[in-house]
Amino acid sequence: MAMVAARAGVSGQTVSRVVNGSPRVDPDTRVRVEHAMAELGYRPHRAARALRTGRSQTIGLVVTTLATVGNSRMLQATAEAAAERGYAVTLVTATRGVADAFDRLAEQEVDGAIVLNEASALVSGAQRPAGLHLVVVDAPSEDGFTSVHSDHAGGAAAATRRLLALGGGGVHHLAGPADSFASAERERGWRETLVSAGVRPPAVVRGDWSADSGYAAGAELRTASAVFCANDQMALGLLRALSDYGRRVPEDVGVIGFDDVPDAANYRPPLTTIRQDFAALAQCAVSALVDAIEGAAPAEGSGVIPTALVERASTASR
Repeated sequence: MAMVAARAGVSGQTVSRVVNGSPRVDPDTRVRVEHAMAELGYRPHRAARALRTGRSQTIGLVVTTLATVGNSRMLQATAEAAAERGYAVTLVTATRGVADAFDRLAEQEVDGAIVLNEASALVSGAQRPAGLHLVVVDAPSEDGFTSVHSDHAGGAAAATRRLLALGGGGVHHLAGPADSFASAERERGWRETLVSAGVRPPAVVRGDWSADSGYAAGAELRTASAVFCANDQMALGLLRALSDYGRRVPEDVGVIGFDDVPDAANYRPPLTTIRQDFAALAQCAVSALVDAIEGAAPAEGSGVIPTALVERASTASR
């Protein structure tokens, strides 16, 4: 580090700030230090830095599954956001419970952890090692950790308003699992929007996030004139089921999904959906966690990331 400082004409402290991703470095100075590091082949030694700072520069990521689109996209986005702050990511699954996952992370001496989506419902009441900083994605805010989530209810409200604008009666809802925070919030946004419009919400049809469950739900939704699906994968299955029942989308049925998966524009018809900004969600979660690890003012409450309606052919005017 001393050699890098001498080559760049700066202090050792400035080199340290560049290495640790501190924003308190002039951009031109940062470039000069990075060039010196490249010329000298300097690489920070993670183990040595951990001994000096008492931090491993590693954060844990707790999931129940990577089979869902939301979890897999959040994994990638979180890894990228962590790398920008100089942190590595260790992935653990909560197949034996969140407390067990926390214990395994403690054994690996991570500095903190982010709990994703379905695993978030297991955090409340779970014991975790003392000093483990925690951020939870898709959970209500509670004492002891920060929560961040997309504006699920706001996105659901926008989807429901768009379907109401098509006319033809009420809007049905193909919901996600009952124990999911995201599912509950999307159902709340749908329900409150209908009530505000003076429309009685029909009975919820529930799936499990999979396209297969969306296809199975088609039997109950085949006479609907509009359906808001809690995610795009279930919408995909529903589109196929409606076609099998001879219902045309959007001529007979308007359909909106949630997530805006990369393939949504290539569904038949292309799917109107609510876009989640997974990159912004991961940035928010990682920033909150790293700030807590590094001693910044603790964040409290919830970080809410806006969603956006993406209009495609599945809600074309009739």
